[in-house]
Amino acid sequence: MKKHIINDRVQDVRTVKTRLMISAVVMVVLTVILLGRFFVLQVTHHDQYRMMSLDNQIDLRPLPPVRGMIFDRYGIVLAENQSVYELEVIPENVNDMDRMLSEIGMLVELTDQNIRRFRRNVKQRPRFESQILKSRLTDAEAARFAVRQHQFPGVTLSASLRRVYPQKDLAGHVVGYVGRVSEQDLKKIDTRAYKGTSYIGKIGIESFYETELLGQVGVQQVETDAYGRVVRQISHVAARAGTNVYLTLDVQLQKVAIEALGERRGAVVALEPSTGDILAFVSTPTYDPNLFAQGISHEAYGNLRGSVDKPLVNRALYGRYAPGSTIKPLLALAALEHGLKSQEKVLCTGRYALPGSSRKYRCWRRKGHGYVNLHDALEQSCAVFFYELAHSIGIRKMADYFGRFGFGQQTGIDLLDEPTALLPTPEWKKKNRQESWYPGETIITGIGQGYLLVTPLQLAYATATLANRGRAIRPRLLRGLENPGSGAITHPAQRRGLSVKNKDSSTWDRVIAGMESVLHGSRGTARASGRNSPYRIAGKTGTAQTISFATRATLSDEEAEQFQPHAWFVGFAPREDPEIIVAVVVQRGGSGGSGAAPIAREILRVYYEKHKRVQPDGMELAFQ
Repeated sequence: MKKHIINDRVQDVRTVKTRLMISAVVMVVLTVILLGRFFVLQVTHHDQYRMMSLDNQIDLRPLPPVRGMIFDRYGIVLAENQSVYELEVIPENVNDMDRMLSEIGMLVELTDQNIRRFRRNVKQRPRFESQILKSRLTDAEAARFAVRQHQFPGVTLSASLRRVYPQKDLAGHVVGYVGRVSEQDLKKIDTRAYKGTSYIGKIGIESFYETELLGQVGVQQVETDAYGRVVRQISHVAARAGTNVYLTLDVQLQKVAIEALGERRGAVVALEPSTGDILAFVSTPTYDPNLFAQGISHEAYGNLRGSVDKPLVNRALYGRYAPGSTIKPLLALAALEHGLKSQEKVLCTGRYALPGSSRKYRCWRRKGHGYVNLHDALEQSCAVFFYELAHSIGIRKMADYFGRFGFGQQTGIDLLDEPTALLPTPEWKKKNRQESWYPGETIITGIGQGYLLVTPLQLAYATATLANRGRAIRPRLLRGLENPGSGAITHPAQRRGLSVKNKDSSTWDRVIAGMESVLHGSRGTARASGRNSPYRIAGKTGTAQTISFATRATLSDEEAEQFQPHAWFVGFAPREDPEIIVAVVVQRGGSGGSGAAPIAREILRVYYEKHKRVQPDGMELAFQ
């Protein structure tokens, strides 16, 4: 029988010793590895990991620049910055967002719009970035939150600057406004330049000169505690304030123009023909840009957008109107350039028909003006005379000459998205309407009707070129840029357009003499506005029909009232050495002589009272 060895003590001891040695070797190896790793962390890579450790409590925070201010030509503030309180939240430091919003809502007023905007930003942006929960806290709200700020980790109360427009609606369409950076804005801007600020110029000067007004963002290195609150500042690079912008506008003339237009829809452009400086750029009804800078409600914005008066539309820049008879001085120049003798006469019977046609085109005076020459036709705005001129010149020569004065083109003003309006030609009609050009369309273009459309700015620019006897100066709103540090102001160079050169330089004087008679002649269409003027004004009225005479005849008085023509006036003073151009349009204003010319006269009156002394006998003295 085989014997089984149950216990071999020698073998057991050997096995235990072997295992202990292996364990000791493993422990020694692990200890060496641990010591080696410790050496690497504490000695070899000490500086690297020290900085990584510091980064857990060191924060780089942007220092937003102070946005540049905007002034009128005399230093009156149009846009400035005021200090306000706001609540900022770092989302990653907030454990329970819903609870935080609920509890803060008991201390400050949080609207649904505040909360929706905040939640949207939290979703769209990194959670470590500070997001604005509410701006413009009242002093009471700021005090209530400050007392309990320690209860809200990740939420801080800070003071910042917000845009304010002291003149309110006086220059809203020109200055524009700032608004929050939108998703569309983020696609177009360098986001690094907007660190620390959430506002950007949306329209007007605020948008066109955004780069200059914005300034340059700074940065500060701060130490924070576990809750994200700043313990101390380590270093900082100061932000550079934005450039201050001085405009060519005269706020007083802006106010006069708005008051003169009253509740009517219309526009006024006043400028200096010698410099192109725009003195007044008005569109009515207007609006207060503070509504947008402070965060306009959906209801208020809906009311503005839905208003039949369209207060958000800048009619001076974007309004496109048939110019009516204000085009006649340019047609007169074109006719003289193409051989018309200024003393040639045309018989006006109140009707005009093209050769071989029975269709009649009316003059505003039913019984006609009799025999009139160029001077008479301008003074009395005889349509028949200009029908004949348009027919003799033709649409192509007429369009070419009008184009020299800037029609169908941008003037180059320093505002975004300036329209070209419409200078029609047979080629344009064929391309856009797939129709041929008819002779009747040529003659109505000659009196500023039909397809021809201009903006108030374009017409002011064209009138300035006429007043300058062909010298074209581009209109501008920028008078100067001020360095906020040194106070030095740089002025932009004058920009010349393509000058209009006529074969006979005396043609300018002949046409301007006719325009002078519009206000100072015994039969002038604006003689009521020129009466007793201490300075000589050259101008032209215009009545742009919105429906045909034939259609108007079929309407009742009440219906016809809705289709009143647009009233125009363009003019300059004094005649010999023009200092100011004024262009006025009043929508549905009726006759240019009664609806628009008095507005221009009021603007001229204030301008001369402000800048000149005028003796009772009408002799002008020098500038004060």
